[in-house]
Amino acid sequence: MITIRWMTTLWAALTFTTCVNAGANGDETVWHRVVAEEFGGRDVLTWQSVSGLPAPGEGEVRVRVLAASASFTDVMVRKGLYAEINEEPPLVPGYDLVGVIDAIGPGVSGFKVGQLVADLSVWGAYTEYAIRPVDYLVPLPEQTDPIKAVSLILSYTTAYQMLHRVAESRPGEHILVHGASGAVGSALTQLATRADITVLGTASASKHDYVASLGAIPIDYRNQDFVAEVNANTNGKGVNAAFDAIGLENFKRSYQALTEDGTLVTYGLYRSSRESEAGSMWSLASEFLAFQWQQLMWRWFGEGSRQVTFYSITQMREAHPDWFREDLTQLFQLLSQGEIDPQVWRVMPLRQAAEAHRLIEAGEVRGKIVLKVAN
Repeated sequence: MITIRWMTTLWAALTFTTCVNAGANGDETVWHRVVAEEFGGRDVLTWQSVSGLPAPGEGEVRVRVLAASASFTDVMVRKGLYAEINEEPPLVPGYDLVGVIDAIGPGVSGFKVGQLVADLSVWGAYTEYAIRPVDYLVPLPEQTDPIKAVSLILSYTTAYQMLHRVAESRPGEHILVHGASGAVGSALTQLATRADITVLGTASASKHDYVASLGAIPIDYRNQDFVAEVNANTNGKGVNAAFDAIGLENFKRSYQALTEDGTLVTYGLYRSSRESEAGSMWSLASEFLAFQWQQLMWRWFGEGSRQVTFYSITQMREAHPDWFREDLTQLFQLLSQGEIDPQVWRVMPLRQAAEAHRLIEAGEVRGKIVLKVAN
């Protein structure tokens, strides 16, 4: 494991250095990116100028980035708390991007220069130019708004797959969505109500009007017992599915709010992630291990046939790459047809990535922040 991590870190460093030194080929184009020099607070994010465009290699394209989203996951990456990547600083954050292909490497087919594409980069999206492998690139319909489109890649694909691939929710059912005003929560709410599924959504009281406008029944998580509110709104039956990224204690109560054959879908540890110090994975690892043990207890001693599962978009894409392309393509089609409307709360220039992170950490965001790349 140590050897694998060392090799991955070396590869990341070599890739980063290659981009920095790209000007050696005579190309004097100056471009910019946001770099996390080390794990830590928002002050580790620096605005960096680079001379010379990197050339795409075998199976790669160079993308002129138009938009990247800013998410809580990016905050976790910046702090060194995101377990699904092994890269060490310096690194460019950014989980997803939309851009235009402006150079194609050897061995690439099915894509062309000038084509609008999307990618779940996991890291590397806070930049004006990015080298991306074509394996997971998804073409966009022509004339698609990059600002709206980038809002779909992480948040809406996560919501779509949890709702339809994992929980297999059906019309007429009830679901519980925690953080219904956030990026994933608002996507879940919009997709569920569109499918004739009743949504009960937790949020602070100040965001209830917004949550209600999305079609959900708002619950004040600070001043109301959400389990009691679920029972009151379902005649004591509970919800068919609950979507929770808060933490272990919340998971336990969400489990109690399920029907006898309901499904609890967990997809993060928001509370512990906010409270953990940068670079420290111990509290998150401890809570995740506790959650795994709790799942065993639920399965052994739980009532009925309730299910508990943990969702990861990167693990789902690795296991079912065809699902990722299919689902994101479906979302782009719904966007182009006006069937869904991503809730973009604020559009900010890429250079203000640190301020975007501040707003996310302060819990002020309603929907999605998009970083617009001007190049």
